Amino acid sequence: MRKFFSLAAVAGLCAGALYVGAQETATTSTSGKAPHYIERERMVLVPKAGPQGLDVLEVYADVPGRHPLVVMTHGSAVDHAEHAHVTPWAQLNQALWFARRGYVVLVVVRKGYGRSGGVEDGHFGGCGSHGSFEESGEASAEDLREIISLAAKLPEVDPAVVLSVGVSTGGFAQVALSADPPKGLKAAISFAGGRGSDGKEHNCDLGALESAFHGFGKSAAKHGAVPMLWIYAENDHFFPPSMAVKFDEAYRKGGGADEFVMVPPYGDDGHHLYGHPDAWPEQVAAFLKAHKLLPLGDSVLPLPAVPDVPAPPGLHGRGLDGWKRYLAAAPFKAFAMTSDGFWGDSYGQFDQAI
Repeated sequence: MRKFFSLAAVAGLCAGALYVGAQETATTSTSGKAPHYIERERMVLVPKAGPQGLDVLEVYADVPGRHPLVVMTHGSAVDHAEHAHVTPWAQLNQALWFARRGYVVLVVVRKGYGRSGGVEDGHFGGCGSHGSFEESGEASAEDLREIISLAAKLPEVDPAVVLSVGVSTGGFAQVALSADPPKGLKAAISFAGGRGSDGKEHNCDLGALESAFHGFGKSAAKHGAVPMLWIYAENDHFFPPSMAVKFDEAYRKGGGADEFVMVPPYGDDGHHLYGHPDAWPEQVAAFLKAHKLLPLGDSVLPLPAVPDVPAPPGLHGRGLDGWKRYLAAAPFKAFAMTSDGFWGDSYGQFDQAI
């Protein structure tokens, strides 16, 4: 069973890097031979993030040796008020996908979102601000660079092999990061990357966004192209195919290179494809394998065990399946049911007021 506990005194993310607080989950799998999983949230002090630092979740299988690193980051809701509710635990399933394949994963909540301090990236450019989309992308990438640099000193991390992954504005951050890649970055994956959308297939300044992709392509060509995988869905209502193709064309005209994948419609809005790891393993695994970035080869470690907690009395059918998913889900969660068997759950949520 997953158990949370406060760490009163622990080392920082690396020597000289303080963090304000931490909580850790230790998990084991259903197999006696499976590894012990570490899920550890920390507030990491970095420049410009103020006294709070950045909220970072570390996930990995605790096996001997040093292992390649993945940094992952989130998107940005249209409703700005939602930015305060961002938590790295919302990406636990995605993090486990990579951890089960031999990576140490750091999920980064960028400056100004959730519990992370500092000024958020959208302040620096695009959609009515005084700056440009390039500046907002670079502000996003700055947080990833800081964490990659600090993580290089973790005993479980092999800093020679780094992968970066993000969705929406976090996907756009991958393009900015790859334009001037930090040491060790071997590849980046952008899910539905872009900025400035209203979620209704309209962009506040499409021409400026295309120009940003073009500029990042020019910079990437100068620094030596880092392999990139771009994944969009046919029914993405934030960045529909007509936009995604323009982003790709602009990036390539600038001199950048990417593997562009347009997947069939997924759910009601393909922009949320990233949130469902069962929807993209084929494309991602093929990309990683092609670039020799699967540390365990074709092997995949077992999932963590589902805690052995009895279901509430009166729960039947789909409710029992929901209960199992809830037990295995990320922290910050709740499960409720009525006396007549109706039920609901929520997980990976965060409210600063609580």
